[in-house]
Amino acid sequence: MPLRWDPLLVRHLARELDRGLRGARLRAIRLDGSTRFASLLFREATLSWPLHPSRGAPRLLEPADPTQGDLALSGRVRGVRAPEDERVLVVEILPTRGRPRSVDIVVELLGNQWNLVVAEGPDARIRHVLVRRNDRRTLVVGAAYEPPTPSRREGSSEPFGFDRWREILAGVAASERGRTLVRAVAWTSPVNAPVLAPEDVEADTDTFRSGYALWRRLAFDEVPPSPVLLRSPGGAQPYPWPLPGIPSTETPSLLDAFALWEKESVPGGAVGAALLPPDLLSDLQAVLDRARRRTTSLQAELAAVEDPARLRASGDLLLARLASVPEGVAEVVLEDFEGNPVALHLDPRVAPHANAALFYERAARAERARSRLPALIAEAEARVTLMEDLTRRARAGEADGDEVRAALPEEERHQGAGGGGATSMLPYRRYRSSGGLEIRVGRGAKHNDELTFRHSSPNDVWLHARHAAGAHVVLRWGRTETPPAQDLQEAAVLAALHSRARTSSSVPVDWTFRKYVRKPRGSPPGRVTMERARTLFVSPDPEWEEALQGTSGPE
Repeated sequence: MPLRWDPLLVRHLARELDRGLRGARLRAIRLDGSTRFASLLFREATLSWPLHPSRGAPRLLEPADPTQGDLALSGRVRGVRAPEDERVLVVEILPTRGRPRSVDIVVELLGNQWNLVVAEGPDARIRHVLVRRNDRRTLVVGAAYEPPTPSRREGSSEPFGFDRWREILAGVAASERGRTLVRAVAWTSPVNAPVLAPEDVEADTDTFRSGYALWRRLAFDEVPPSPVLLRSPGGAQPYPWPLPGIPSTETPSLLDAFALWEKESVPGGAVGAALLPPDLLSDLQAVLDRARRRTTSLQAELAAVEDPARLRASGDLLLARLASVPEGVAEVVLEDFEGNPVALHLDPRVAPHANAALFYERAARAERARSRLPALIAEAEARVTLMEDLTRRARAGEADGDEVRAALPEEERHQGAGGGGATSMLPYRRYRSSGGLEIRVGRGAKHNDELTFRHSSPNDVWLHARHAAGAHVVLRWGRTETPPAQDLQEAAVLAALHSRARTSSSVPVDWTFRKYVRKPRGSPPGRVTMERARTLFVSPDPEWEEALQGTSGPE
């Protein structure tokens, strides 16, 4: 059964996460819209959250290193909160040095439209979004974040009296009591409404009063939480308290209740896919798909192999009846050695005796195929079995990144920060801006030319510290308009840090589109000219590089 979120569950999960994460140092976020996995990578822990109703258990796990596909985002957790009577959780990130604006990481848990949005600054501009929704809200990068429509139900900030509770339920059919409460009263939901307004009892004052008293205790912290996994007829459900009449299993915390729910309800678990970088899982799935296709192809090839005995018999017959075969025909009918007519297809471009040789060659190839293909098929089937098992274990959290990389072909291994696996050295270092854009920094004069003219596109942004030897820097952009100011500034800081002006307090950095950069004939390595340049003045603060380096590529 899918998880059901209600405002009480969200509120108490926010409080639990606030205790566990307050002050934690964020390094990056990992978003995979295809699987709807989100992970917040802190130095102290990893918050893993598959935002899908069928496998949506949040988990606090061991720290994980960012990789090149992650989105660099540094800061400290100011707190985790949930707006009153809402199914929305907000992780507030305070800026670190060099990051001028605070960030809110908003997790929306509405129906089956779960999502994560990163909103920055006082105007809450969207920097990242897990899934773009086609509803009335515009959840796209660059737009102002618009929260979900608030519930505006009664009793969200303070309780109303019992008379109002009785008035809401008065005259309502027993089968409609729960839905009536959910529509009108804050902090109620399909999870707790059957207990607050049961259908199977008479509508009297005592019945209404006991439900009202329970609502007050739960909604306004009149009783401390005691996390459980409810075991209702509709399925297991983590909750902050046991509810009267519903069997439950006590757990030390809500996160433990989610872990128990995941263990019992999600086949294979759901944590592993969030801990491994999406590109690594994608590579693993691609290798598995290719292994399956190769197996199918080899099996089809074996099924299509001709019968070598029949081919050799055709060659023998042709040689025996050469006198009866005219030159240049595509087909001939001959009488075999038992007196039966046999049709042979020939190559009209060659003589009859050469056609006999062709039949013998085809027979030899067929024999070699029949000898070779079964072993290849067995090997391919074993490869499929191996990769299926590795994929299952990777998604269940039983295989780490090093094991996955070791199983991939060398040319497909992505080496993350601190990860194993082999990749050839690129002529640049990779970074990721806070806006999710890739920044490439050349490794030296010779590599600068290679980066600029072989590893960039005409509409990428090219940067270099003015009047100072240093790295060419490319901000991957690919559009004709000016890139976001924050991303551009971060790329400029890297250009300053990787130049001889790195010790200056302020460094002018020229930038233009790569299509306006030229290599003069005969000029030394790294020497270029540019047109239509504009200039930024930045402070080469090493803390900026540390923040962006969470997603650097192989060194």
